[in-house]
Formats: sequence, structure tokens, C-alpha cells
Amino acid sequence: MLYQMETEEYRAKLKSARINQALGVFILFFSVVVMIAMAFTDTRVQMITDLVAGGVLFAIGGGMILKSRKTIKSYSQTKTH
Repeated sequence: MLYQMETEEYRAKLKSARINQALGVFILFFSVVVMIAMAFTDTRVQMITDLVAGGVLFAIGGGMILKSRKTIKSYSQTKTH
């Protein structure tokens, strides 16, 4: 019974990490779109706003990807040992 609970918890955390990785990729892609939009702005304030928003989204998406990869790697090593 305890083994089954550990397996279910393991699967849930791995699934969550994979979802976070996919979400991180989407946010990272969206940040690139926002940064490309800088080329089509009219004022300097709009350009700076797009740059800051794109940078924040890039940091969040990149962080999510790195964290989820670390989680997936650690759980993959736990499963093999």
C-alpha cells in the first residue's frame, strides 16, 4: 500500500513537471513574440514597455523550463535506483 502511494506521488510530480515544462516553452515563445513587437511600436515608451514585458516573460519561461528539467532529471534518477 505504501509503495502504491509513493508511485502515485511520483507520477503526479513528474506529470506536474512536464506540464510546467510545456507551459514554460509557451511563455518563452510568447516573450519572443512580444520582443518582436518592439519593431512595430510608435514611441520609445512603447518600445521600452515591450522590452521589459518580454524580458520578464523570458525569465519566467526560462525559469520554469530549467526547474522542470531539474525535477524530471531528479525523479528519473530516483526511479532507476
